[in-house]
Amino acid sequence: MATKSKTAGPATFEELLTEIRQREGTLSPSHKKLAERVMSDPEAVAFMTISELAAAVGVNEATVVRFATGLGLKGYPGLTRLCRERLQEQAQLLRRFDNLEHMAADGAGLLEQTVALDQANIARTFARIEDSTWDSAVEHLARAPRVHVMGLRKCHAPAYLLGYLLRMLREDVETVNASVGSLTDDLRRVREGDCFVAMSIHRYSVDTVRAAEWARHSGAHVIAFTDNASSPLAASAHDTFYIDASSASVLRSMTAFTSLAQAMSGGVAQLLGHRVRETLLEEEKLLSSFSVYVTDAATGKPQ
Repeated sequence: MATKSKTAGPATFEELLTEIRQREGTLSPSHKKLAERVMSDPEAVAFMTISELAAAVGVNEATVVRFATGLGLKGYPGLTRLCRERLQEQAQLLRRFDNLEHMAADGAGLLEQTVALDQANIARTFARIEDSTWDSAVEHLARAPRVHVMGLRKCHAPAYLLGYLLRMLREDVETVNASVGSLTDDLRRVREGDCFVAMSIHRYSVDTVRAAEWARHSGAHVIAFTDNASSPLAASAHDTFYIDASSASVLRSMTAFTSLAQAMSGGVAQLLGHRVRETLLEEEKLLSSFSVYVTDAATGKPQ
């Protein structure tokens, strides 16, 4: 009887990157060289012959074949196929940027394109989330002694939102701003058993990547919000969420980041149950006593 393979090989370039990341610590020196070339320059690998790749990396052709089959691919053709698919995706992105000026001339067209892309970003992002990854992340966000959330530059907004929402649900949540050289002060408070959320997309913030590495080294459970498996954040994370950020403009979309932050906060609220209700009632009393919101003149209640 024929033996059925245990698992199917990577079906997309992103899955290939994930597989390489997972095996990074066990790869031989020659296979590491091949992995680095594939991750850093898939466009070139897409059209290299097996002999050209072997020569470029400094290994023999048999090593290239073993590398590809070891990743669950159907030999070297399976590797180049995924690299070519990656190249096609990048070409589509470039074509979209080339058409940007024409789209901008038609405001309705740009708006429609933006809506369509953001809907697709959210759908693709949530479709990739595995139940086990989701459950693990929500559990640690709800139960860890302290939660630290970090996102710089364009990722600051979704990081701030997640930190704000979590602080409404539980105690000991901090947003790491790394402002005025305070990053090391913030990281000094990261302890074993804490939860550290790091957000960054290409081009990746050095401070965020280093902070995630430090948090993991300190024994914290690291959750990454990033854009693809080649992200340096993926190497430090226990739970990684790959978020689509395609946009109709040259500015990448953060809509799916925001949606995931809100969904994750909802998951924490659901897990904590009645404790959240008590916390929110206490919050409302405090807000009311400090007259934080504008009140209706007739009823005296917040508008």
